[in-house]
Amino acid sequence: MASNEQPVCQIFSFQDCKASPDPIFDLPAQCLTPTPAPIVIDNGSFQTRAGWATPAAEFDSPRLLFRSVAARSRGAARSETQIGNDIPNLEPLRWLLKSQFDRNVVVNFEIQELIFDYVFTHLGIASEGSLEHPVVLTEAPCNPLHCRQMMSELLFECYRVPYVSYGVDGLYSFYHNNTRRSINPPHTGIVLSSGYHCSHILPVINGRLDAVNCKRVNVAGNQAASYLQRLLQLKYPGHLPAITLSRMEELLHEHSYTAVDYHEELEKWRGPEFYEREVHRMQLPFSGKVPSGCVSVEERQERRAQQLRRLQEINARRREEKLQQDQERLDRLMAVQELLDDGLLDQFHKSLVELNMDSAEELQSYINKLQLAVEQGRQKLLHSDGAEGKGEVSELEQPMDEGDGVALMDPDFPEDTLPEKPTNVIQPVFNMAEYHQLFVGTERLRCPEILFQPSLSGEDQMGLMETLQYVLARYTPEQQQALVSNVFLTGGNMQYRGMKERVERELLAMRPFQSHFKVTMASQPALDAWYGARDWALEHPPGGGATDGWISRQDYEEKGGEYLSEHCASNAFVLMKIAKPAAARPAEPSVTALTSTGASAAVSTVTSALTPSCSAVAANVSIVTS
Repeated sequence: MASNEQPVCQIFSFQDCKASPDPIFDLPAQCLTPTPAPIVIDNGSFQTRAGWATPAAEFDSPRLLFRSVAARSRGAARSETQIGNDIPNLEPLRWLLKSQFDRNVVVNFEIQELIFDYVFTHLGIASEGSLEHPVVLTEAPCNPLHCRQMMSELLFECYRVPYVSYGVDGLYSFYHNNTRRSINPPHTGIVLSSGYHCSHILPVINGRLDAVNCKRVNVAGNQAASYLQRLLQLKYPGHLPAITLSRMEELLHEHSYTAVDYHEELEKWRGPEFYEREVHRMQLPFSGKVPSGCVSVEERQERRAQQLRRLQEINARRREEKLQQDQERLDRLMAVQELLDDGLLDQFHKSLVELNMDSAEELQSYINKLQLAVEQGRQKLLHSDGAEGKGEVSELEQPMDEGDGVALMDPDFPEDTLPEKPTNVIQPVFNMAEYHQLFVGTERLRCPEILFQPSLSGEDQMGLMETLQYVLARYTPEQQQALVSNVFLTGGNMQYRGMKERVERELLAMRPFQSHFKVTMASQPALDAWYGARDWALEHPPGGGATDGWISRQDYEEKGGEYLSEHCASNAFVLMKIAKPAAARPAEPSVTALTSTGASAAVSTVTSALTPSCSAVAANVSIVTS
């Protein structure tokens, strides 16, 4: 027996959170002694997280979390730039926002310098000219050489830091979670990392990143938010200004989920009961003032009564004017008739020509009609005065032309009355709140689905799991089994409900029959990169006996800005030999004989030879490929 209970509507409101400015912290004493504590910066394309790498409990979380954006008008001074949480609302300044990233790679180092200034200032560092603290910084997988060179140049030349360490955010998260699960190094597994602009597949073998087989998918949280914005703007064209990118990001984080079986889930949404139960009604802000068209029944009846009274007054005035015009015309015609009775035939015929009449019979006919019209008009005028308040409404008619003879035959304005609606009929009331609601239904699962099917948003590339299958196919069966035994999900775009179950289902269809695999989700997908970098900095302090992973200022000056010191969470450093093109050998000048008159002179031969140190040789150049 079917239940008659109506499903409960789920109505949610947008939080529209406003950022508050970050305080400027004091520099803690434990961050200076016995040695300066490292500064850990997770330089993400969506959010920057910064804090101290100290064992103190009060510093076990990032002290600064802010959006990686800067707002500065054209021509404004550097001091007028707003960074991160200094911008309370991003939407009014969306057209002014600038980021240091192009996808997930830092290319705008002017903005990056502003971000560093913001971080160091708010952490309480007030030293001029140099920074005494080592810096641990995250970078993109397979970061281009030029970008790392510019970053090292910025840190060593501008801030004069003593040590720098670069690492990949997804590998730091992998390192942190393996340590928490008490998995002994070296770690082997495959990391699926999805952030704001890109998603990555990072195979790790024996504790080192296999950079050759890393792959990037250009679909992540930004593309999902833009896709959701396009869908809702097409669905609700009347609310285009209210469907902002910030609200779409909130919808993704709070109300979206990943379907384990996409097509089966869409079939469920076809059912009315399922739709009413699962659809999320997002309430947009609106003004509580009732517009002119949204009035109560009593007010509507009062306005109708006022309109009726005005129409009655106008109709009565028009009827009086018409009666007066007919009476004047009747008096004029009676005066012409008196000329005939008095025997003044010449004046009578002249008056007939002026009235456009041919005979006395026609004149008498018009007089009779006008007398009848005047009498009827007086009767109707008396009747309307006696029936005032009965609600009779007459249609207004255009004023008649005095020269039109047909108008004289019309008895009066037609008395068509407007039908009145029964007062007991309940008129529907306009619901302002419901008009300002967004019904988010299948969009809740369609937008996260572009991570697995980028073609939904028009991207011509493989999805995340299809790319994973391509990467696994490049390894031997034994290596494949070792990799899938530790599939790790991290990144802010992996926080959708049902993501782990979806990856497990895809791996079950991908892997051979009865093969084993294990999928693990990061404990805090958005923050574990910072925690992993902090753990690594605490376990590998700079300046100790083992300096693997740290780049000192001497290394920078001797090996160049592209140099990278490898560690368990870093990119790979590969030496490549590039032959320098040989310089062209200049031609030897000809022999010139110098003679002078009166005496013989020796012939001087001018030759030039290249020294061996200047000869063209092949130079071995150390280059980081990652």
